Amino acid sequence: MSTPDETQSRRERTILYVAVGVVIGVLLVLALVLYRAADRTHDAEAKADQLIQALDEAGATVSPSKDQIVRVLGDDGGATCADPNDPLNRATLQAQLANGAGGPGSRPVISDRKILRGQMLIIQIYCPDELEEFQQYVDSLETDDVTGA
Repeated sequence: MSTPDETQSRRERTILYVAVGVVIGVLLVLALVLYRAADRTHDAEAKADQLIQALDEAGATVSPSKDQIVRVLGDDGGATCADPNDPLNRATLQAQLANGAGGPGSRPVISDRKILRGQMLIIQIYCPDELEEFQQYVDSLETDDVTGA
């Protein structure tokens, strides 16, 4: 039995080895990125389950699906936890607690205290370090049981 003669030049073999090395390196980096993404997805799904359970216990109707909650809130609370105590975020919240008219007809209203419960639950689950300050802010708002439910 004999070994076949080498027909490729040293340069061709070097190019082949470098190309294979680069492909393996790219696949390793891709595997690491996807592994971390899968881990985040697992955390996001666990937090979404926790939020759905908390909303259900609070008597709220959970209309978005688990997949929608995972896509919107992710594993870090998304926009809700991107500094909920920032003055601009509070102003946005107050604008939503209005009568719904646009322009000069817009007026603040006494909102039902249940309206803020969902946001409080999101903050409690996704960014609990922001909860105490946000709770103080919510307590300063004038709310009441206006729906009677």
